[in-house]
Amino acid sequence: MGIPNLRISNINMVMMGSSNDDKLKAICLPFVSTSHLIPVVDIARLFAMHGVDVTIITTTANATIFQSSIDRDCARGHSIRTHVVKFPFAQVGLPEGVESFNSNTPQDMVSKIYQGLSILQEHYQQLFHDMHPDFLFTDMFYPWTVDAAAQLGIPRLIYVGGGYLAHSAQNSIEQFSPHTKVDSDTESFLIPGLPHELEMTRSQLPDWLRAPTGYTYLMKMMKDSERKSYGSLFNTFYELEGAYEEHYKKAMETKSWSVGPVSFWVNQDASDKADRGNGKEGQQGEGWLTWLDSKTENSVLYVSFGSMNKFPSPQLVEIAHALEDSRHDFIWVVRKKGESEDGDGNDFLQEFEKRVRASNKGYLIWGWAPQLLILEHLAIGAVVTHCGWNTIMESVNAGLPMATWPLFAEQFYNEKLLAEVLRIGVPVGAKEWRNWNEFGNEVVKRDEIGKAIAVLMGSGEESLEMRRRAKALSDAAKKAIQVGGSSHNNMKDLIQELKSFKHQKISHKNESNT
Repeated sequence: MGIPNLRISNINMVMMGSSNDDKLKAICLPFVSTSHLIPVVDIARLFAMHGVDVTIITTTANATIFQSSIDRDCARGHSIRTHVVKFPFAQVGLPEGVESFNSNTPQDMVSKIYQGLSILQEHYQQLFHDMHPDFLFTDMFYPWTVDAAAQLGIPRLIYVGGGYLAHSAQNSIEQFSPHTKVDSDTESFLIPGLPHELEMTRSQLPDWLRAPTGYTYLMKMMKDSERKSYGSLFNTFYELEGAYEEHYKKAMETKSWSVGPVSFWVNQDASDKADRGNGKEGQQGEGWLTWLDSKTENSVLYVSFGSMNKFPSPQLVEIAHALEDSRHDFIWVVRKKGESEDGDGNDFLQEFEKRVRASNKGYLIWGWAPQLLILEHLAIGAVVTHCGWNTIMESVNAGLPMATWPLFAEQFYNEKLLAEVLRIGVPVGAKEWRNWNEFGNEVVKRDEIGKAIAVLMGSGEESLEMRRRAKALSDAAKKAIQVGGSSHNNMKDLIQELKSFKHQKISHKNESNT
């Protein structure tokens, strides 16, 4: 199964390297879920923008998600390529092409994908050895790579998904167990030791924190590997989470660099934005653009729950009624037709789509959406989000306030950042954490959703202040990646450190040989 225009690395050429000792060579290993793969690849591209020779190792189907961006970077003169390995479908009993996680991945396939990744580990380690990189940059879900880097005598940088507040809060809860000191799942407790007084309930915590699961063990392995790593990279910026960046470094006793917003930094070209996270350019057509162009500035609500969302029919009905009742124009990204386990939901949404198209008040996008292009359109005034970190960073960059609807992972912590620390978010009232591939029991009612939309899209002082704060953060995000900005300086300092490490290693080797 070929991939058009795929640049597969020639290991012999890679091994020859550069005659210039100052040129760094990196291997990047992203994880196999879109929400992790996209920012990791963006950071790999960022390294290449700064003169690092980068090889991204991934599997065939995952490569198609980002390969067009790599091709464009190569055409721009950046030293970056993709090395593709075949996923061991037959060995683990999976159909060909199933090699990543999304909201439709059945539970029995989840374990098989992990099994496939385990089989690939030895192959990846051999590639690390053959390619002679100066450092590894790998996702947090590959804790074994810290030992692989140590065997090669090179630094391993870890990508930590989410923001500093989320991981600071999680560290605090793991350390002090405040959730065990309340009498019920709905009673609030204070998260100790943070720069702000933040409260949560037990029902908002991940299940693996409440009681030990297999995932608890994996999270411990990831944290141990982070502490043994050279340092961590976060897709955030100092002006957004500076107090928590400092707090996190002290709590973990590790080096860490904020280098965001990475999406805006590497995707400033319209073609990069158009197909980011989707290998099939132009899949949606541009009907959404024509529709948005017909709307006035800041008048449209963008509603998206990310690539891993999963809602039952009753929840879809509540969202639809809330959007219609709000009387604001909206774009709603929903799952592809035929993908839902809940057939009634698809039937309802298709009828709903006909109705809102006829009134010209709403536009539904089924499946993947060109989110970067949509968010930067002047007609978009606010976002309804699941508090996934990629969407948060993209919305902040666009200067948009958010209605917060956390579902799983670290999203309830992210809601605290948006609503209580930055004050650019309005909670819809979600109270129950659930696993990414489950419907959950909670149904947020249309009235609650409507209240949040009213604040976001309103003309009162609270709404205007929220928009001003969002705009100020957008300006700060743009400055962070410019020369002299916080993220730009962090990237420059990190690369200089890695070069110093490489030179010291070469000097030590030369001394040993004399």
